[in-house]
Amino acid sequence: MISYHLSYTSALSHFVDISVTITGNTQQQLYLQLPAWRPGRYELQNFAQKLRQVTATANEQTIAISKVTKDRWLVETDGAETITINYSFYARQMDAGGSWLDEQMLYINPINCLMAVEGREHEPCEVTIAIPQNWQIACGLPETRKHTLQVANYDELVDSPFIASDTLQHKSYSLAGTTFHIWFQGEVKPDWPKIIHDFEAFTKTQLEVFGDFPVPEYHYLNIILPYRTYHGVEHSHSTVITLGPGELLMSPALYKEFLGVSSHELFHTWNVKKIRPTEILPYNFAQENYFKTGYVAEGITTYCGDYMLARSGVFTAQQYFDELNTTLQRYFADYSRHNLSVADSSFDLWLDGYKPGIPDRKVSIYIKGALTALLLDLQLRKATNNQVTMDTLMRELWERFGKQTIGYTEQNYAAIVDEIAGRSFKEYFDNYINGTTTIEPALDEALNYVGCTLKQHENTLLYESRFGFKVTQEQTIKVTAIAPESPAFNVLGVDDELIALNGRKLEQNLQHVLQQLTPSETITLTIFREKQLREVTLTPTRQTYYPKYTIDKRPNATTEEKANFKLWLHQDFEA
Repeated sequence: MISYHLSYTSALSHFVDISVTITGNTQQQLYLQLPAWRPGRYELQNFAQKLRQVTATANEQTIAISKVTKDRWLVETDGAETITINYSFYARQMDAGGSWLDEQMLYINPINCLMAVEGREHEPCEVTIAIPQNWQIACGLPETRKHTLQVANYDELVDSPFIASDTLQHKSYSLAGTTFHIWFQGEVKPDWPKIIHDFEAFTKTQLEVFGDFPVPEYHYLNIILPYRTYHGVEHSHSTVITLGPGELLMSPALYKEFLGVSSHELFHTWNVKKIRPTEILPYNFAQENYFKTGYVAEGITTYCGDYMLARSGVFTAQQYFDELNTTLQRYFADYSRHNLSVADSSFDLWLDGYKPGIPDRKVSIYIKGALTALLLDLQLRKATNNQVTMDTLMRELWERFGKQTIGYTEQNYAAIVDEIAGRSFKEYFDNYINGTTTIEPALDEALNYVGCTLKQHENTLLYESRFGFKVTQEQTIKVTAIAPESPAFNVLGVDDELIALNGRKLEQNLQHVLQQLTPSETITLTIFREKQLREVTLTPTRQTYYPKYTIDKRPNATTEEKANFKLWLHQDFEA
């Protein structure tokens, strides 16, 4: 048995004291491994930097423990049957993947701080949490006794975050033999009837896609904060969501985000927690786990999260299109789509997937993944006269791989698409998954099948559309991005500070000054570059840059296309 004990002496120090007691040892040497990353965020995070004073004892005597890599330790046990490892962990990262301690709550993602005993990861373990008696624990794990959690193995342990507090709010609902718990921690007044109604609706729709749920209980662990924030992380039996500000939770804008992230994370219970790429089954927590199918794991989930809200009637069609249009704006916000495929961008997540990176290098597996999932869903519908859809594909993945605990490969995924479609989708994979072919014509054609269109709009920001550069306007106006082959491409650089335009001082008035000029007029910009004053000229061409796109219903949609729309979105076209 491996036992973990968590306690603290000063909540506002944010240090959690952790003891790991290992019984039944027969080895002269033990290795301990702390995870270097967490599932749901495919980058190394080096949690070991938050540990302090790692020591080991046996038979009430200190024994030797030494660090052999940045997050792996060697313990010289001398054959002792019971060994205890002690250390402190700094819990002061408030997001859905972090941990936090203060006087009001203890929130722990065990993957941040609980070490594995190498070779014994398969064994059951126990977590005892020393907190005030009147505090509750919100967690996907069962409490075998007060404030003690029982865990089947190490993988389950680090996939089971918890919130402990005396101010937790809780309601639940049940569908198809599964109980779904909704927990809130923080200053918030939930509209429980509305929340339960909407959660039941999208949960029921997702259950209809897969047929059954992977686990008997599921927990939404919501930490509601007093400032603007948005983050969610999936787990096998739960999700952690951080959202704020709390007083706006039930406002239309923030409530829409709450529904969106909740539906997304629930869909992950099947897609990625169970239906998993072979490269991350099992997880290797000590190093990178490279895989190219992020467009399935995250892209399809991003598409289906919002799509399920529309299909269940929680979102109107227009609300759903608003979300799609936001995705389109993010996709066309730079020119990375021309340089790296979504499959290669998935592999490169481990380099810089969650950072801006160098200009125009990679696409987001969430954003392009969602657009290619939308394209695939509509192309499958068109190819099979609505007999095969994204539902069909996800059910096949669930039955063949998720339920069987078998990882899928790129080849498995492509083969299933061909099989259910009854024809080759090689062009789709070559062009839009493994290649960088422009997606707009294919997406517009696919949308036409459901009476919609992909509509291009000229960017109204003239410095972006006419001259091809973006800026940030705070105390100063600085260049943040430049479109390839645009008028700005050879004369402006990132971080150039714009001082004047045609001799006119710029003071948050760049757009206004440009509006006074004719579309073909050359401009002279006075700039600071590396503290040096310079002048550059930009001459517009007939081409425009940083276009905007929206998905709209076509006024001339046919009766058949409107019927296809209804089959896709489960809403009337005219609604």
